[in-house]
Amino acid sequence: MTIRSFLVTIFLAATLLGAQPAAAQSVLSTLLPDVNATDLVEGADGFGETSPDLPAVEVLKEGERIGWAFVTSDFVSTTGYSGKPIHTMVAVNDAATVIGVELVKHSEPIVLIGIPDSKMRAVVANYRGLDLVAEAESGGTAHELDIISGATVTIMVIDDSIVRAGLKVARQLGLGGLVEKAAPTGPQYELDPDAPASGDWQTLEGDGTLRRLSLDVNQINSAFAAMDDPRAGRRALTEAPETTFIEMQTALVSHPAIARSLLGQAEAENLETWLEEGDHAITVFGRGLYSFKGSGYVRGGIFDRIVLIQDDVSVRFRDRMHKRVNTIAAENAPAFNEADVFKIPADSGFDPTEPFRVQLLVQREVGAIEKVFTTFDLGYDLPEKYQRRAAAAPAPEAPAAVTTLTTLTEPQAHQALWQRIWETKTTEIIVVVGMLVLLTGVFFFQSLATRNERVFFWFRMSFLTVVLVYLGWYANAQLSVVNLIALFNSLTAGFSWQAFLLDPLTFILWFAVAAALLFWGRGAYCGWLCPFGALQELTNRIGRALHIPQWTLPWGLHERLWPVKYMIFLGLFGVSLVSVERAEYLAEVEPFKTAIILNFMRAWPFVAYAAALLIAGLFVERFFCRYLCPLGAALAIPARLRMFDWLKRYHECGNPCQTCAHQCPVQAIHPTGEINPNECVNCLHCQVLYQSKTQCPVVIKKLRRREKVGTIPDSVRDLTGHPNNPKPQPTN
Repeated sequence: MTIRSFLVTIFLAATLLGAQPAAAQSVLSTLLPDVNATDLVEGADGFGETSPDLPAVEVLKEGERIGWAFVTSDFVSTTGYSGKPIHTMVAVNDAATVIGVELVKHSEPIVLIGIPDSKMRAVVANYRGLDLVAEAESGGTAHELDIISGATVTIMVIDDSIVRAGLKVARQLGLGGLVEKAAPTGPQYELDPDAPASGDWQTLEGDGTLRRLSLDVNQINSAFAAMDDPRAGRRALTEAPETTFIEMQTALVSHPAIARSLLGQAEAENLETWLEEGDHAITVFGRGLYSFKGSGYVRGGIFDRIVLIQDDVSVRFRDRMHKRVNTIAAENAPAFNEADVFKIPADSGFDPTEPFRVQLLVQREVGAIEKVFTTFDLGYDLPEKYQRRAAAAPAPEAPAAVTTLTTLTEPQAHQALWQRIWETKTTEIIVVVGMLVLLTGVFFFQSLATRNERVFFWFRMSFLTVVLVYLGWYANAQLSVVNLIALFNSLTAGFSWQAFLLDPLTFILWFAVAAALLFWGRGAYCGWLCPFGALQELTNRIGRALHIPQWTLPWGLHERLWPVKYMIFLGLFGVSLVSVERAEYLAEVEPFKTAIILNFMRAWPFVAYAAALLIAGLFVERFFCRYLCPLGAALAIPARLRMFDWLKRYHECGNPCQTCAHQCPVQAIHPTGEINPNECVNCLHCQVLYQSKTQCPVVIKKLRRREKVGTIPDSVRDLTGHPNNPKPQPTN
């Protein structure tokens, strides 16, 4: 049994018993009942039969088929700012011409704030008449892009989805004479990892390893002046015509030798670690007046000015697919304003041995909030010296017994997908499982773990640092109330394990949280495994070291602020019953995406909000956890179901002793001595005090009594004159 199989068995055995994966449904079958054929295609009066070969339905007029309708997200997975597909229904006729388009469903609330729905629908409607045959011949650039200012990425995603999905449908149905691409019959090529590359920049340019796009101010002014929109030429750049507007160069750095030449040995090794099996990467260098990165990726995580295109393949880069290049290793390299590496995912269909292009979007302001756009292409064709003929695949010994992707059912294909993802995440899974095992051991043997106050303090700080840096910033395994909303929505709309199994670390953490709720309550996650909680505690410790004053709220006020987070959670849950998308938008009350997922690379209001919470946490430890966190509230509700009470207390706790209550980092201990499990984060500080020979009055009193009657020999006395404390026993 492989490591992956063993781990999957352990984590799924309890939850998958009796559960059957739901049959996969096309988006078309889900959204079709909400679409009126007449609204989609002028003159149409209904829909007919669905194609047996693909999710496309006949569009009928007086009983005759006049075209085929489909939803783009059934064929392409391009996502917008929200990270989710934009569902657009498209109808094409037998000549492969678009005869109808309707924006059916999307999750772009942040991008579309202030943009009228009518304006969006008008832009989408302009795709009627799009000639897919011409798009196939031009590589998807035969039409002019009509972009709305403020929704650049959304429009570009819609455009990309309509063109690529339309071409796939037209080819599969044979519309307009288009046919599916035949499997190549000639020799196949692959990257030759042993091929060398020059270490000199000019040589790399000369042999085609580096390719360049250079545009000056005169070319840009001419391009905008030639546009149909007369406003484009009225705000020409005033710099000298020969001034460099942008010089952009690119190279395929998933080839090891090219990566070493341009990035250096150390960065090439880091790149190899960053890329997973099947991934590729390009590096893009830029200088001049114009930035190829822009600021869209800061606001919404997408680089809206560049896109990689190869035939029907289109790759739009997100912030997680990006790494900055700090130094260029090649000799005689010019100085660049920007240098970055972009990952091309393995499932994109990209072939590094085939020509591709990086398309640059250039914008010009023509009004207070209006812009016009045009595009330029930087073509790239990997030189033959970096390629070799691929070895022919060996013939299977028993062809009849081989199962291929084309013979798999939908549930089998989905299962194969998540299993493949788990295999690629084996290292991360092992690390997370190891952290969970270690934390479980600490909880089970908490008396031993908390015996030495100093050792336990540094263990906790080290563990929280690993949680923040590795689990949070590296692996992005930050749980969110959005996960719970999605779970509830799936339970009401047809539950399937497949969607949850696609993110192994999140699945494992939720499994661990579910188990921990029965044993220890919500504190196991909130106090130890939440990256943002770790960030709050670590920054508070830094603040204490800098002598920032710590505020302890009066108990009455503190007790009345507790319910706020429950109100927030119930509000989000209520909104989700009406609109899941709106609830996910409002869930930005959690700063997790800003502080952990995007590393504060976001629009300033989100950064300011997250920073304000962290600043508040410098004065009131874990301010957000105590009063605002909807996830903590959601986990606290079932915390009362825990089966064990692990935290030891004395009869004197609370009456009269208030030491633990005063030192509890989150004020989860009532003045009467009881620990509120809904608010406790299981930091175990009270258990440190429970055994303290210098702070706990009960322990000190017992030791003095024993010392007075001479029951403790001198050999066990410590340097301060107090006897070493045998393990105290609880009196309750």
